[in-house]
Amino acid sequence: MNAAWRTRYELAVDASRKAGDLAREYYETTFAVEHKADDSPVTIADQKAEQLIRSLVTAAFPNDGFLGEEYGQQPGTSGFRWVIDPIDGTKSFIRHIPIWATLIGLEYRDEQIGGVAYIPVFGMTYRAIRGAGAFLNERKIQVSNVAKLSESLVCYSSINWFIRAGREKAFLEIAGRTSRQRGFGDFYGFVLVAEGAAELMVEQGVNPWDIAGIKAIVEEAGGRFTDWSGNQTIYRPDVLASNGKVHEETLAILNES
Repeated sequence: MNAAWRTRYELAVDASRKAGDLAREYYETTFAVEHKADDSPVTIADQKAEQLIRSLVTAAFPNDGFLGEEYGQQPGTSGFRWVIDPIDGTKSFIRHIPIWATLIGLEYRDEQIGGVAYIPVFGMTYRAIRGAGAFLNERKIQVSNVAKLSESLVCYSSINWFIRAGREKAFLEIAGRTSRQRGFGDFYGFVLVAEGAAELMVEQGVNPWDIAGIKAIVEEAGGRFTDWSGNQTIYRPDVLASNGKVHEETLAILNES
């Protein structure tokens, strides 16, 4: 791993933990909830956490760019870009459900080269950088070896997203062909695939900051991460993450139903 990648990766891990711990301070109190133009909720914790990440990165790498959920895009000149979701799972955060995380995706020349998902309440850090594997804290993780859809566990966020996209038939077909179905939404279903606890995460309605920090973790753990057409992109609202062994069969269902 070259020095430019390594130092940014180390900072991404540190910044995600500092920002996540800051957000947790708000999580354990009462706080106001506002709504953005798209009607999605936002809290002071979202804003302060993203501000902290940007300040830490800018101090170390002033020429790097940003794309964040709360403060948008800031171009850079170094070729590196930090994609930030300060609280992935804000709706859970608001209701004091502990499954939320601070996500940082690290890009170089438009390629997702690394990612961090820090779950403050659980003290768990999922992380990866290209060529070095994926880890949960200090333990290396990998996807499962389950090769049959009928033996697979599939995760999803909400069936409402599939209904809005007119793809509820596809969702129900996948549910009917898999062994178990669990609504482990947002980042959580993806990291479960990465560590081999689930075989599939089928999602609809995501933004780049929701998945930029996740893609490298899944792929470095040995999995696949694509849109529903099989393209490796973070710029579509539909995404499929898998252990790789049941990916093509699932894509076929998504495109036939």
